[in-house]
Amino acid sequence: MNFFCRFFFIAALLLVCQPASAEKRVALVLGNSNYKHAAMLLNPVNDAAAVAATLKGAGFDIVDSRLDLSAADMRRALRDFADQARDSDLAVVYYAGHGIEIDGTNYLIPTDATLQRDTDIYDEAFSLDRVLLMIEPARQLRLVIVDACRNNPFAETMKRTVSSRTVSRGLARIEPTTTNTLVAFAAKAGLTALDGNSKNSPYATALIKHIATPGLDVRRAFGFIRDDVLQATGNRQEPYVYGSLGGADIALVPVPAASTPTANPQSEIRRDFELALQVGNEDAMNAFLAQHPDGFYASLAKLQLAKIAAEKTRVAATERARLAEQERARLAVEGAQRRDQEKAAADAKAAEERRVAAEKTKQAVQEQVAEAERQRIAANTPAAGTPEIIKMAAADASADEPAAGPAAIERTQGPSLASLNAEPPPAQLVKSVQTELRRVGCLTAAADGEWNTASQRSLTLFNKHAGTKFNVKLASLDALDAIKLKSTRVCPLICEHGFRPDGDNCSKIVCAEGSFLNEDNECEKRRAKRPIARREPVERSHRAARERPRPEASALQSHASGSHASGQIVCDRGGCRPVERGCHVEWRTFAQGGPYEGGGGNVQICR
Repeated sequence: MNFFCRFFFIAALLLVCQPASAEKRVALVLGNSNYKHAAMLLNPVNDAAAVAATLKGAGFDIVDSRLDLSAADMRRALRDFADQARDSDLAVVYYAGHGIEIDGTNYLIPTDATLQRDTDIYDEAFSLDRVLLMIEPARQLRLVIVDACRNNPFAETMKRTVSSRTVSRGLARIEPTTTNTLVAFAAKAGLTALDGNSKNSPYATALIKHIATPGLDVRRAFGFIRDDVLQATGNRQEPYVYGSLGGADIALVPVPAASTPTANPQSEIRRDFELALQVGNEDAMNAFLAQHPDGFYASLAKLQLAKIAAEKTRVAATERARLAEQERARLAVEGAQRRDQEKAAADAKAAEERRVAAEKTKQAVQEQVAEAERQRIAANTPAAGTPEIIKMAAADASADEPAAGPAAIERTQGPSLASLNAEPPPAQLVKSVQTELRRVGCLTAAADGEWNTASQRSLTLFNKHAGTKFNVKLASLDALDAIKLKSTRVCPLICEHGFRPDGDNCSKIVCAEGSFLNEDNECEKRRAKRPIARREPVERSHRAARERPRPEASALQSHASGSHASGQIVCDRGGCRPVERGCHVEWRTFAQGGPYEGGGGNVQICR
């Protein structure tokens, strides 16, 4: 009996001493950018990759990340995740891509959707209600994040089968019917979100900053996200959350147990560097260096800055080479002076050499960055790292002193990486707008970052042909987002006189033989000239001599009435005299006995 008592006591003690089972957290991350029948989106794939990396780093048990899904792939992903969410405590779904609202229902659009009619939505898309039903078995929290508040790309082509059916702007308001369910929109219902001008949208940037903060209640996290997006977009975009939770705090990432050892400062530096690397622009790397100016990761950040600079140099050199070659070709076609053509050819050759040099420099820097990235991975994996790399990482770890306490999260040195403004600097925004205007054919000048008269005129052309009304006096994020939505040329190609549009280039007009290029830039057939009768000079002079009376004729006229005269006058080298009676005057050539050599003249013929 004592044996059984001791046995049950030890078993109960073992059960009590076992650690509490951890919550099961699962996530499905979807990003659609490459649409086949709608405008391509630049950010959703990047945003989905960043969110997936954030949730994986936060220790989620399952993070199923899938990109550019067709209808079949999307259906399979939702079905698979429904099985994973069935026994979970916390289920999260993030979707970035096109989404539309029809008759008050929101739909997520796969990449192969055509949506020729409004009723096609039931066969080719997936309702948000289906996603909510899929994660309903989760025990503690069900969270759906919809970063799809964009303009409906099918609005202009979609046929309405019923005139009363509404297709509204943005997404429709939703009220979850299941408790402990939240639906987060990137923008309030009926409004659209901005893609921004960086690798990630303003909403995704704020989301990855706050969503995985340990111990932060999910409602407060979305409050911080809202504040960041409003600040980044100048109060033009306000995220919104629908649904309600109870009074207890619910965090996507729990606070580490008190027994967890203090984090290594080197790990914190690594986390900051990886965040800067994820943002991937010059501002992020400079912000990292402001906080961590020395050490192993500082060297990696400087290499990343060199890579960004090399890419900028390459892009500028490529553009200069293109313009130089275009100028050389233009002078050759127009038949400019040889000296000008030789100078243009030399400039084009020099520009091409600079482009090749910039390309080689970029490749060299990329190789250095790739090698440094391999060293960084090796440093974070001691078992696979080389001794030199381990020593570098260890030296950095020992050089950095621990923070004032394990809970010290905020720093006072330099700007915070996670608080980087998503809105680009004015010069960068101007250059981005100019680049997009060049892409759609409205700007022929270079994208130099200066909003000059040519840029304003190009935005005026875009407004005219795209039906927009943006202020042409300045470059704006709204204009940039609208231009990005245009996947093809908007402004017609305008060529000089003598050239006609040929795709994206101007081709010289060559008229057929017998035609010429008129002022209307069209080939016109030449009119045939009327023939003009011409006589030989000798024949004309002889006829004049024949018809013009000699001066002597008038003097001898009075003698023509003599007894021996016939009334006619004949003239030769000896002068003029009356023709004898019974004779007459005939014209004879010189060979026939005429008086004038090389021609002829009148002679007296008597029979």
